[in-house]
Amino acid sequence: MKFESYPFEKLTTLLADIKAPEDKELIALTIGEPQFETPAFIQDALQKSSSLLKKYPKTAGEVETKEAMKTFNRTRFNVELKDSELIPCFGTREVLFNFPQFLLFDVKEPVMVFTNPFYQIYEGAAIASRAKMVLLNLTEENCFKPSMSEAQMHEADLVILNFPNNPTASVLSLDELGEWVKLAIKYDFVLLNDECYSEIYTGTPPPSLLEAAVHVGNASFKNTLVINSISKRSSAPGLRSGFIAGDAEILKGYMQYRTYVGCASPLPLQAAAAVAWLDEKHVASSREIYKKNFELAEEILGTSTPDASFYIWLKVDDEIDFTKRLFAEFNVKVLPGSYLARDNEKGENPGKGYVRLALVHNEVKTRVALEAVKLCLNS
Repeated sequence: MKFESYPFEKLTTLLADIKAPEDKELIALTIGEPQFETPAFIQDALQKSSSLLKKYPKTAGEVETKEAMKTFNRTRFNVELKDSELIPCFGTREVLFNFPQFLLFDVKEPVMVFTNPFYQIYEGAAIASRAKMVLLNLTEENCFKPSMSEAQMHEADLVILNFPNNPTASVLSLDELGEWVKLAIKYDFVLLNDECYSEIYTGTPPPSLLEAAVHVGNASFKNTLVINSISKRSSAPGLRSGFIAGDAEILKGYMQYRTYVGCASPLPLQAAAAVAWLDEKHVASSREIYKKNFELAEEILGTSTPDASFYIWLKVDDEIDFTKRLFAEFNVKVLPGSYLARDNEKGENPGKGYVRLALVHNEVKTRVALEAVKLCLNS
């Protein structure tokens, strides 16, 4: 089993022989990790529940945690989920890696389809599942929105979308998501939307694929699943709290599979996560910070404010050269877009000519970094 190096490993190698200016503080715009304190009420809940460490957590999740997640879906998306339609998980990365292996295990020649550029776990899961990969390029020409040919839909077993999108920050409307639900039913493939950026938005709240399923009459969520996480929403990636929700028939088998995986979330983490899932005020505060960062980017770089996420997908002449110069001259790190994508069957890499900026710092650091980016663009 051979996996590609992670984008951050490639970046470390790229910059290894470059000496950054010592008089400038390192600012990393590379990783999608909020650089803010986890809200105090969440930390308090974690501390108060530390005595629960003496107990084993249930694979199915605690009632309190599961109810909080169901409440989140009801409040945010007006989607009423049954117990059989949601499984709490240890973040979403583990699900994205092991769910395809579960789903595709008995498929003779599995085909896994996902958007390109992508979160590299999708590729890793395809490799571990021995699946053929079909890449759906997201480009400026298609407004960073995917499409599939009829031949691709016929052969697909699992299609992974990621909207709001990392790294392009594009969003699909309720009707657009609804069309994908219809295709999943018509061509009988499983459709999974990675919705981890759904709560970081600047205007209209982005819809969920589950919301779209109900919208097009698929109230049982047949062939339709979503994952979501608290990491970005609550500045709490260390809580490792997420869920997978949707088609109960698929989740029934996956639940049994998970009893063997051994990735149940520790009880103190679940207790802290439950209070976080139920609170919206702290999320609104975070959104304001990211919105101001986007406004800074608009002021300094002239970029448009995206509808969601905390990323700028910035067009440059040569993403590798730009990344090296920015680090060498200003001690600012960004991620080359080509590291987040792969060549498709036509040899096209949609990340080429872009860098990803993660605007996850406070206003002061963000301004310094963006000014450096501007100077580098103009040099």
